[in-house]
Amino acid sequence: MGIGAIYTPARPQPLSMKNNIIIAVFLLLVFGVGCTTYEQQRDQLPDTPDRGQIRISVDESFKPLMDELIQVYESNHPQTKIKVEYKTEADCLRDALTDSIRLLFVTRRLSMEEKTLLSDSLRLNAKSLVVARDAIAVIVHPNSPDTIFSMKEIRAILTGNYKKKLIPVFDGVKATSTVRFIVDSILNGNSPTPDALAARNSEGVVDYVASHQEVVGFVGVGWVGNPEDSLQMSFLKKVKVAHLESADKKGSYVKAYQANIYAKRYPMVRDLVYILKEKHRGLATGFAHFVSGELGQLIIRRAYLAPAQNRLGIRPVKLNE
Repeated sequence: MGIGAIYTPARPQPLSMKNNIIIAVFLLLVFGVGCTTYEQQRDQLPDTPDRGQIRISVDESFKPLMDELIQVYESNHPQTKIKVEYKTEADCLRDALTDSIRLLFVTRRLSMEEKTLLSDSLRLNAKSLVVARDAIAVIVHPNSPDTIFSMKEIRAILTGNYKKKLIPVFDGVKATSTVRFIVDSILNGNSPTPDALAARNSEGVVDYVASHQEVVGFVGVGWVGNPEDSLQMSFLKKVKVAHLESADKKGSYVKAYQANIYAKRYPMVRDLVYILKEKHRGLATGFAHFVSGELGQLIIRRAYLAPAQNRLGIRPVKLNE
C-alpha cells in the first residue's frame, strides 16, 4: 500500500448457518434450564405449603383452637397432613431441638440461651411471632358460693393462705404453661401450696372441679370461653367461671371474655406464640403464615381468643335492662 492510500478494514464475514444453529441451541438450553429450575427444586423438597406431611408440637392448653386451625388448613390444602402432638409447654420447648419438629406453639418466645443452643445444634435461626392472646380462667364448682375474687385472694388460694380451705387444681404440677405463668407472673417466682392438685390435662381440671366443691381450677380460657363450641358448652354446664378484679379498675370484676383479654382488663392474660424452625419454605412455614394471616386470625377471633395480628374492633353497647 502506497503512501496516502486510504485504509479500508476487511468487512466481517457472516457466521455460517451451522454456527447460528449451535448458538441458538445453546441459548435455548440456558434459558430453558433457567425457567424450570424453581419447579425442579420445588419438586425435590420434602414438603411445600400445599403438599406434604409434618409434625408439630403444641401446648395442650390450646388444643380446641389448634384442632380447628388444622382442620381448616387441611381442608383448603387437601394434599397436606399436619400431625399434632399436644404436650406440656416444657416438652414442646424441648422439641425445639428435635429436627423432625419444625413448628411449635407455646406461650413464650425462646430465650437467648435457647436460641444459641438451637443455632449451635441445628445450625438454624428460629423465627417467632405472637399470633393470639389467651387467658387463664378460674373455674369453680357450680354450687360454690365463691365466684368473685380479687388478685390478692387468688394469691392466697394459690399459696394456701385463703380464709377458706380452697385447693388449687392445675393441668399438671410443673412444666405446664399454666403453672409457669402462675409462678412467674402471679406468685413472683414463689411456689404454689404443696396441697395443690394436678389433673391429667385441661379437660381433667374441668372434670375434677365439677365433682369437688372445695377446689378452684386454673385452665386456659380456650377450654371454657367459647359459647359456640358444643364441647365447651358441656363443660360450662358442669362448672362456673369466676370473675376476677379488673386490672384497670379497682373494685370492678370481669370474666375472661374476648374484649377483656384484648384490652388486658382481665388480669391473667398470656400470649400464644409460634416458633418456626424450618430451613426451606415448606408446610410448617405455610401453616405458620396461615395462622398469622387473615383467615387464621378470623378463626382465632371466632374461638373467642384475641387475635394479635388482626385488630379486634370493640364497640360500646348499651343494654336496656
